[in-house]
Amino acid sequence: MGIVAWILIGLLAGFIAKALMPGKDPGGVIITMLIGVAGGLLGGFLGKVIFGVDSIDGFFDLSTWIAAILGSVILLAVYRLVTGKRHHSHA
Repeated sequence: MGIVAWILIGLLAGFIAKALMPGKDPGGVIITMLIGVAGGLLGGFLGKVIFGVDSIDGFFDLSTWIAAILGSVILLAVYRLVTGKRHHSHA
């Protein structure tokens, strides 16, 4: 799969992750979409390392989307933890 396909999957995965984890995030939509792109790559990597599955079989493959969405949810949660603690310490 090409980089353009991964970016598109990541953007959509970030949108889905945001829908699964509603709330106000510092940085807004752009940061959430970038987290989605990175989460898609993280999900593909974790799927390969942990389960030995090649989760980047194709754009329309369900495992690709599940890996991208799970990676995005993980990164969004970590992002919220990091920015939330930093935000509260300045208050």
